[in-house]
Amino acid sequence: MYIKTLELKDYRNYDHLFMEFHNGVNILYGDNAQGKTNILESIYICGTTKSHKGSKDKEIIKMNKDESHIRLFVERDNVTHKIDMHLKKNKPKGVAIDGIPIKKSSELFGIINIVFFSPEDLSIIKNGPSERRRFIDLELCQLDKVYLYNLTNYNKIINQRNNLLKQISFNRKLLDTLNIWDMQLIEYGTKVIERRDLFIQQLNEIVYEIHKRLSGEKEELILQYEPNVSVTDFKEKLTSSIDRDITLKMTNVGPHRDDMSFLNGTIDIRKYGSQGQQRTSALSLKLAEIELVKRITKDKPILLLDDVLSELDRKRQNYLLNNINDIQTIITCTGLEEFITNRMNCDTIYHVVEGTVTNDNTFTLDFIHRKTGGNL
Repeated sequence: MYIKTLELKDYRNYDHLFMEFHNGVNILYGDNAQGKTNILESIYICGTTKSHKGSKDKEIIKMNKDESHIRLFVERDNVTHKIDMHLKKNKPKGVAIDGIPIKKSSELFGIINIVFFSPEDLSIIKNGPSERRRFIDLELCQLDKVYLYNLTNYNKIINQRNNLLKQISFNRKLLDTLNIWDMQLIEYGTKVIERRDLFIQQLNEIVYEIHKRLSGEKEELILQYEPNVSVTDFKEKLTSSIDRDITLKMTNVGPHRDDMSFLNGTIDIRKYGSQGQQRTSALSLKLAEIELVKRITKDKPILLLDDVLSELDRKRQNYLLNNINDIQTIITCTGLEEFITNRMNCDTIYHVVEGTVTNDNTFTLDFIHRKTGGNL
């Protein structure tokens, strides 16, 4: 699986952009705030329909424009697919696969699998539970359409139930209708819990060995799923929480309150780990995510690295770069020093300046040759 071309129109700071990608390592370099991350974001949207930043469509469309277009050609199993995204300010986005409009985002998942790694991901361990739930959901929704269906329905029911709780606080007679939503909440929530549990188990089988090597055999990382409720006690806890829910006008129990922990032996890295331990654990998690996608899909995902290398020390840089040489990778950075130092093979190099992207292969290869004395 690899991206062949990307075309943007009126997307953030781009009037029009057309890019061709190599199926190996692609570098986008330039100063900050030039538009490098915007390119990665557009690719991620084509795989998930969502911005990795959580941005709304109207925030992505170029200023003073009413709509934006993304067109992506991706090859998978020797078949080329075209993904078209039509973003609109005041209407839902339009999506087409191979020229055929789709009605549900679930029809898009599976065409392309993307692993996105940014500096924010290095903080996933010390940040709040919502960041870790988001990590789980973003990956599972790409891998499992059934999970996407169950999670979507669960979130819809949560919203409906919360609206009803607000009404009940003014009219207690509506309390009898709460049970209708509770039954559906338990039905879909139970399936979400079961799939998340399996996902963490699958990651654990991979991340343990990765982290052990990355830490020089000094640490053993174990992921632990922390469900807010279990499959067996969901109904009981939901019922016992009704008075509190009505008081707070929101649902207080369920998988929307889940978390996951990172343990080194019995030490909770979230609370007691050093910054180095937390970053190493986050890197191990991302590398395990890549491997899990390979195992489940029998294909290689596309890796998007957004200025991550500058946040890692030399040891972690080397480990990351040495473990992604068999998949298409698109990397943003402010300079090329990391790649020169690590003698990393760069198949295509682009220079990004104020929304203009130019192929910089000839100049850059000459530059690297001089820096390394020809010893590539």
